[in-house]
Amino acid sequence: MSERSGFVGGQRQGRLGYDPRLIGLGLLAGGVAGLVWAGSRQRYYAKHGPPAMIEWERVRKTAHRIVAESAVDAGWHASWESYYRDMVARCYPLITAEMGRALPAPVDKIDAFTRTEWIDANIAQFEKLFDVLENIYKSVQKPNSLGTAVMGEMSQGLLSTQMGALLGYLARRVLGQYDLSLLGKEEVSAGRLYFVEPNIAGVQAELGLNADDFRLWIALHETTHAYEFEAYPWVREYFNSVLEEYFALLSDDLVQFGTGVNGLRGMVDRVRSNITTGDNWVESVMSPEQRALFSKLQALMSIIEGYSNYIMNAVGERLLPSYHMIKDRIEQRANNRSQIEKLFIKITGLALKMEQYRLGETFINEVVASRGIETANRIWEGPEFLPTLEELRNPQDWIARTNS
Repeated sequence: MSERSGFVGGQRQGRLGYDPRLIGLGLLAGGVAGLVWAGSRQRYYAKHGPPAMIEWERVRKTAHRIVAESAVDAGWHASWESYYRDMVARCYPLITAEMGRALPAPVDKIDAFTRTEWIDANIAQFEKLFDVLENIYKSVQKPNSLGTAVMGEMSQGLLSTQMGALLGYLARRVLGQYDLSLLGKEEVSAGRLYFVEPNIAGVQAELGLNADDFRLWIALHETTHAYEFEAYPWVREYFNSVLEEYFALLSDDLVQFGTGVNGLRGMVDRVRSNITTGDNWVESVMSPEQRALFSKLQALMSIIEGYSNYIMNAVGERLLPSYHMIKDRIEQRANNRSQIEKLFIKITGLALKMEQYRLGETFINEVVASRGIETANRIWEGPEFLPTLEELRNPQDWIARTNS
């Protein structure tokens, strides 16, 4: 049989099954469609302005597709929220005794979440955090420039999909969260505790843990976060002030680099000069001033996470019969991640979060072993008592500085 055999609509095909005339017609039609699209987009951009940095509805849909969970039964929320409210209430006297300070007012916003509800709650907070950058981003876009707008639309699609994928990944793994509403206008007592029950139930069943012990262990960690911020209001104020400074520097970057080829070239030059100065890829895109603020945030988050781990373990060891089983199996689970998951964690910067837990917990443990919990609790006396990243790695330097 000839290689030219085969007909479509009576027209003999070429050797590879394509007629050059049809290709020409396709290119012509595509070109016309492109011109029509470009004209419509130009008019749209002229009327509505350039595209936003992130399309939050795309973020939401991407993340929701990843978790793809069924609806919960009626009464599910009320039942689990009552359960976790009791768990948190059990934690208050235990944490108060360990920290030596009572919480001014109990956290009254306690939610049992599905994975999609956790996604929606975090998107609402991310939108607030990105408001400042969105405004600066739009202000540096060239007005009525189709090329800039199209590039912005492509960038928006990429960023939105990436953020949606990250939230979808986290939504399948996060067990609990203290939501501080950073950069918000709420009072200090407006923090909320989230418990992502489908994930908690999944890990508890997978590892064969005692259900109540495991949930109390998680509640201890998250309730300690509430103590750290709400018993010491300066922590939230300090956190916000550093974030505001950092966002201001990011805004300066957007103005300096813009959104075109020259801006990209400037950022590439910065990354090239930072290759050997940062500990991770996140720092490679930062200016020296941004890295200094980033170090402050890293040190603060390390203390917040490490201290919570210390309390969770110190109280849990005395309180929970299955404490050692919980701790050992959780650590084994973390060490047995697949290579794909390890790569994802590295690329997204989540490895920094895990380093915070390790570094902060090691610091607190050494300070307590050396000088007792009273000395460790000095970190909550004010910003000047917070350890630097270097002191986190060398706790005795912090002890010498704060006890001189």
